[in-house]
Amino acid sequence: GHTTGPSLSNDKLYKFAYSAEVYVDQVKASLQKSAGYRISSAVDVNLLWRNPDNDDDQLVKVMIRDVQVENVNERPAAKSIFKGKSTEKLIKKEHLEALQRPMLLELVRGKVKNFYSYQNEPGFTQNIKRGLASLFQLQLHSGAAREVDISGKCNTTYHVRQDQVTKIKDLDSCETEKQGFTSHNQILGVSTKATSATIYVLEDGFIKSIKAEENYAFLLNFRRKTGAKIVSKQRLELKSIQSGPGLIAEKQVASVVRNLDSSYVTVPLVAEPVKSECKKCPSLSEHWQSIREHMYPEKLSKAEAAKSFLSFIQNIRKTTKEEILQLIKNENKELLPQIVDAVTSAQTPASLQAILEFLDFKDASTSVLQERFLYACGFASHPSEMLLKSLTATFKGDIANEEIRETLVIVMGAVIRKLCDREGCKLPAVVEAKRLILNRLEKATKDDNVRMYLLALKNALLPEAIPLLLKYAESEEGAISNVAATTLQRYDPSFLTKEVKETMNRIYHQNRKVHEKTVRTTAAAIILNSNPSYMEVKNILLSIGELPLEMNKYMLSMIQDILRFEMPSSKTIRKVLKDMRAHNYDRFSKMGSSSAYSGYITRGPDVSSTYSLDILYSGSGILRRSNMNIHMFDRNAELHASQVVIEAQGLESIIAATPDEGEENLDSFAGMSAILFDVQLRPVTFFQGYGDLMSKMFSATGDPINVVKGLILLTDYSQEIQLQSGPRTSTEFLGGLAIDISGGMEFSLWYRESKTNIKIRVAMFVAGNTEVDSFFVKTGMENTLEVETTLDFISTVQFSQYPFLVCMQMERAESPFRHYVTKYESLPSGRRYTAKRGKAELLAGNEYPLHQENSNMCRKVFSAKSESSSNWF
Repeated sequence: GHTTGPSLSNDKLYKFAYSAEVYVDQVKASLQKSAGYRISSAVDVNLLWRNPDNDDDQLVKVMIRDVQVENVNERPAAKSIFKGKSTEKLIKKEHLEALQRPMLLELVRGKVKNFYSYQNEPGFTQNIKRGLASLFQLQLHSGAAREVDISGKCNTTYHVRQDQVTKIKDLDSCETEKQGFTSHNQILGVSTKATSATIYVLEDGFIKSIKAEENYAFLLNFRRKTGAKIVSKQRLELKSIQSGPGLIAEKQVASVVRNLDSSYVTVPLVAEPVKSECKKCPSLSEHWQSIREHMYPEKLSKAEAAKSFLSFIQNIRKTTKEEILQLIKNENKELLPQIVDAVTSAQTPASLQAILEFLDFKDASTSVLQERFLYACGFASHPSEMLLKSLTATFKGDIANEEIRETLVIVMGAVIRKLCDREGCKLPAVVEAKRLILNRLEKATKDDNVRMYLLALKNALLPEAIPLLLKYAESEEGAISNVAATTLQRYDPSFLTKEVKETMNRIYHQNRKVHEKTVRTTAAAIILNSNPSYMEVKNILLSIGELPLEMNKYMLSMIQDILRFEMPSSKTIRKVLKDMRAHNYDRFSKMGSSSAYSGYITRGPDVSSTYSLDILYSGSGILRRSNMNIHMFDRNAELHASQVVIEAQGLESIIAATPDEGEENLDSFAGMSAILFDVQLRPVTFFQGYGDLMSKMFSATGDPINVVKGLILLTDYSQEIQLQSGPRTSTEFLGGLAIDISGGMEFSLWYRESKTNIKIRVAMFVAGNTEVDSFFVKTGMENTLEVETTLDFISTVQFSQYPFLVCMQMERAESPFRHYVTKYESLPSGRRYTAKRGKAELLAGNEYPLHQENSNMCRKVFSAKSESSSNWF
């Protein structure tokens, strides 16, 4: 009863058997086939000294003997990497000697007050000792405590029942040097779960047995079947008690320790970071030579390109600025853009310095590389303040190419948003960049500059920019009011104040001035997406029927889509429709070809993805805007995976038609704007002005214009974890995308037909590696996933009659999908055991059903085409 911690008997030697096991496997797997290893030994424990003034202050000697290393699961000899190797050979003699040198623990009320060991012992043996020493820490009454052990300072809870004590350690609460990072968007990230429990059985006041188990699970959020777990188990069992050496009579513990061995020092119980050196790792240039052939531009839609890109990033992250620069300076023009993608995506201080030193923004001839660098910054998985600082400095300097200047400021917006999402909004570089964009926008006089800063805000989504955006949306026209309105559409509805909604209602209903259809429909979409009131919905429904021809049809289609897809405002719309029954039929039977439609691409247990497609025409049958979106979402996050908008205006003169009301003065223009993984890219112009249009039309080859091409790092997760038994583990999940998006628009005056087509080719590769590193043995598991696919979106319009015929097709080509899992154990000598399983399948292609009306139209278009054998012009 006088003690609150375990108490050792005097003059006794306690002989224990100890084992520490590690297992690595898939999350749901049982442990019988896991990769791993077991370290077992004898452990001798005896009491050296007890404080004469406090019975509960004891100095204990702990000594490891007879160390063995073996497989954690029974294996035939041919498959065991340990077979025929003595422990001394495996662990190395000096390490084994260090491991078997005794350590001393001063236990006060059951907690480790001091851990004595030798100063320059190898970190990895010291950590195994710390793992054993931490087991001796326990209290004999129920309750919670913050304790320090090998894992750091952690919240720990004890439950005591007679001779059994359960210790639960909350691993998420441990204070340690955290190393690692994760992707900016949660959908692309990795979820982790960690638990630790230890059960003690006591006998005669001291330990009879200890069983400890620690579990870590890692799951890829967008495919939770892909993941890994690490299980670490420790066991200590009392085998016998023999008579042992007597107690040392001293007043102070320090003098006892000094007299035993003057080399003893107090060492922290928290683990020290250790890393085993890579012996046969290829240099950066050797590695590049081995993957170079997969990195040519024409191979970028293959999974092999994405795979090589990921392994290259991993290597770049370990190298110096000089090595990176040397590689960049010696490569040819065709391969440089892919190297720039990888170096920028590596996001280390060395890689950033190297690329900034290499790129010369005063030189317009290398603008392709500058653009690839900038987009890779925009897609950065965990951008640093340093990156934003460098971009701001570049923007203030000389930039030869105007399009690069525009791209640069648009990308700064994306980096600001990512830093703000990570609580970095108050960082000096972020404050400066925000101020720069807002101030320059207010001072800008040229339309092009205004548009450029608005596009930067479309990425940054600063709450303080909303008043400015409202001003531009309502008082400007053309491209500027359009960008301002679509920027507001990207904000979370929670930011859209009463003032925003009042402005959007004024724009839609044209209370102050006439607005273009494109801006009015965006305003309507914002109102309907941000919890609209009964009156707002009623006024929009009442307006249908009074709108310009095609806009009627478009708004009607938007309302039907909200109802069919059960979007949040559908309840209010149903209520209003019920009350408006009387004057419905005429209003809702409008002719026209515009439409809006949403559907699912995939519906899964983890992540679902939707597509939405809306098309707005002018009254004369010329495309005004086509907007195609793909969104991914899980239970708590959303990702705007892609948006491709093709806009055209002022093209009526080509077919000698009358422009719609309020659009008489619009300049001829057609272009394309894209959002990729939540980042707005710089819009691309197909033609601007009547002259440009005519010259391009008569030379129209219909060749698609490339909008985006490159390699993007999407999933980027890296974590190092200290196991409580001693070894360190590292987990990495990297997901890369090789992407190629192109779009084009062609006209045939002869057949009065226009065609827009968008092609998205992607190859994705995900590699996960979870490894436990004990210096003398490594064990782990690699996960790989790969898929290649092509999405085609084609719309054909025949405007020889009204309502003109429109046929939209959205197709996904058949896609190869492969998934492999490899478990391994390896020794530094190169001896290795691996077990690989996996599957490859072909996912069938798919034509996505758009609405019924569209299917009927496509039949007409294609029957009309077969009658007149179509060749362009």
